[in-house]
Amino acid sequence: MVAEPSIIGDISFNRSVILLADHSEEGSIGFILNKALEHNLSELIPDIKKDFLVYNGGPVEQDNLYFIHKVPSLIPDSIEIAEGIYWGGNFEAVKKLIEKDLITEKEIKFFLGYSGWDTNQLEEELAAKAWILINQYTQEDVLEKSYNNFWKEKLEELGGEYLIWSNAPENPSYN
Repeated sequence: MVAEPSIIGDISFNRSVILLADHSEEGSIGFILNKALEHNLSELIPDIKKDFLVYNGGPVEQDNLYFIHKVPSLIPDSIEIAEGIYWGGNFEAVKKLIEKDLITEKEIKFFLGYSGWDTNQLEEELAAKAWILINQYTQEDVLEKSYNNFWKEKLEELGGEYLIWSNAPENPSYN
């Protein structure tokens, strides 16, 4: 999902690109793909010595670490959430893979918190045109894209009326 340009000022979701990980009658869960934090993984988990980026997954449970990846054969207990994209799994296995340089940032992405919606809340936001649903994605989009320009690139791909917004300053009132 891509945040509509109209949600300017929303601290959590302004210019966000979200991977929807679960959507059911009980609600929805997703992760913001393009909001890197100032902290890296080694700061949060001292026994990990690699400086993997950590992203703000959303405003819910920001004291919990989550991850998505594309290597279920290396990470037991992973759940496939989209074609070739997996959520979670055995974190001890992840730590060993990182320690032995058997997994890279192009294969796994870490988040503090997640984005959550109660029953029907996401449907209401979609009806209010707060989000643009994009069903086409690649593993590269989810795990490898530069977070700095990801929202802009998605708007450019949409074309039409979104092209002008792709070049707008983050806060148009500063213009």
